[in-house]
Amino acid sequence: KQATRDRLSDAMAEKELSAVVLRLRHSLSSCCKSIEGGEEETSGLLEELASFLDSISEAATSEPENEEARKNAVELLLEIQSFLVSSSTPNQAVVDALSFELPKAVSKFAGVSDRCLEIADSIIDWFVGRCNPRDMICILSEALDSLSTSSDPGYAAPLLTGLSKVFVSIKRHHFKQAKLAVPVVLNVLKVVSVELADRDAERVLLFNIALAMADSICVVSTKLDRGESEELQSLMGLFILQIMALVSASIPSEQSGCTPLVSEICKLLPRCGLTYLGLITESDVDAKISIVTKDKEDDIMTSFPDMRLGASLSVIWGDISNEIAEQAGENMSALKDKLQHNQVQRWEAIGMLKHIFSSVILPWDIKRHTVEFLLGITNGSFTPNCHNDEPITDCSIYMPSLFATAQAITKVIMHSPDSTLRKNSFEALKRVLADTPIPERIDILQALITNSDSSSMMWAIMFDSLSACCYSIQTAILLDLVRGELRKETLPKKSTNRGDEAGNHGSPTESAWTERILELVELVLRPPHGGQPSFPEHGEAVLAALNLYRFVLMKESAGKTNKTGVLFRKNLLRVCNEWLVPLRTIVSSTMADPENDPDEVAGMLNPIELVLYHCIELVEQNLSANPDSP
Repeated sequence: KQATRDRLSDAMAEKELSAVVLRLRHSLSSCCKSIEGGEEETSGLLEELASFLDSISEAATSEPENEEARKNAVELLLEIQSFLVSSSTPNQAVVDALSFELPKAVSKFAGVSDRCLEIADSIIDWFVGRCNPRDMICILSEALDSLSTSSDPGYAAPLLTGLSKVFVSIKRHHFKQAKLAVPVVLNVLKVVSVELADRDAERVLLFNIALAMADSICVVSTKLDRGESEELQSLMGLFILQIMALVSASIPSEQSGCTPLVSEICKLLPRCGLTYLGLITESDVDAKISIVTKDKEDDIMTSFPDMRLGASLSVIWGDISNEIAEQAGENMSALKDKLQHNQVQRWEAIGMLKHIFSSVILPWDIKRHTVEFLLGITNGSFTPNCHNDEPITDCSIYMPSLFATAQAITKVIMHSPDSTLRKNSFEALKRVLADTPIPERIDILQALITNSDSSSMMWAIMFDSLSACCYSIQTAILLDLVRGELRKETLPKKSTNRGDEAGNHGSPTESAWTERILELVELVLRPPHGGQPSFPEHGEAVLAALNLYRFVLMKESAGKTNKTGVLFRKNLLRVCNEWLVPLRTIVSSTMADPENDPDEVAGMLNPIELVLYHCIELVEQNLSANPDSP
């Protein structure tokens, strides 16, 4: 009985398949006749054919275990292939009309099985060989665009492959055609990075096809005149840098699985005129942008939002793997040595690393390697404050970028789950600051404090106590760095490494002992938005600020100096009346509040109370000792 049932089921399936194939043949035949006759209903017939094929592909993909649906899909694709390559091949008008619907329709079968992918590739390849190349670029790009928004992006493989092949056939206007396709391809890859997170094989396949397309375009560019060749290479350079960013972010947990893709990307860097030195200093990126954007009204650059991130990552991957660096034709030791001995290029490199440190989608492992790279290029004695053996008279143009990197490093310090990474990041932050002239260094430190994630204590208290605590810890770290800077200037000078001492940078007259120090303390004890610091949220920052003020006051008093202006009577009175006494009131009321846990409050406020009272005592002593000071 079971055998009989199976035979009946098979017979019904065969009958159903025959009906489907007959319907397809009829639909194709009707379309051809209508196109050849120039009939008005051609558009409707083509839409009906596409809708019919979509229903079959949807049935096959929605039920992966349904063998009959998979078999129907293969048979339909074979029928289309047979129709196209048969002896009664349709004329060019028919081919052109079918090219608007069939490539997109058959690509949706790619996810059904490897056999379907193979046949879909063959069908699209047939159209690529018989249609106008420029028309096919538009058709395939539009199909890709629709797939990226309405279907499984995994079906894009045949379309991407076809796009890669059609570029080889273009005779002119290569740059113009490439600019049409690149944004669409990158959009698909962006969707792929998210939608195919759990389908590694499909994701890697699509990235590899995109890189093959870039390779094909680079080959074509070598046969063009210098102007268009340069434009194409520049466009492909930005294209692969954007892909580098997508690849690095989309495979976060499997570095070894990501390496082959990264190797393929780095192999293309020299062909696009990109070097590691040019990438890490941003000069190559800027050069490619200027070439690609000669048309000021062109919005092509919106397709490369992460190109600078990709440029930085390209170098970091080379530092991670010698094999990857070799693929790019680079020597990492020589690169680091060059950066160590050229301050401007080192500043430019440090500035580029902010894109990695500030990224929220990259894995911590890549940030760890980036910190190690930064430590590598800042490891050694200070180089003169010069560029090409000439003094740097204006370093202000580099400071915004250095500040952004320092700010991004503080985020790594605050949020990394790994203690070693936090420790190394702190060392990296010290070296970035040490590599900066003292006046600008103080500017950066002040900006870091005032522009932290929760620079407004009031808002942090009102809406997010956790953010307030993070702000407090970050501020404390930065103020301790300032105190360290001041302490080093009081020590005997000796030959030192960049990470160990910051006080000997720049001209001999430069010093961190300036009136700016009081401004930093005031930012915490007397916030610019008004009000007073609150406990327990800002305990760490307040303690660091008090320690900094006490250190400065003691050193200036003992050395009978007043570089910071801390000993001026007006400043002593202002600090006592506006900072310290109000803070004493807050500390006392917090400790007396019955709603607070006594042990917890004591653990936090006892150190603050101790330093606070010592500060008040020192201020009173200096007021008494210098009653006639201004």
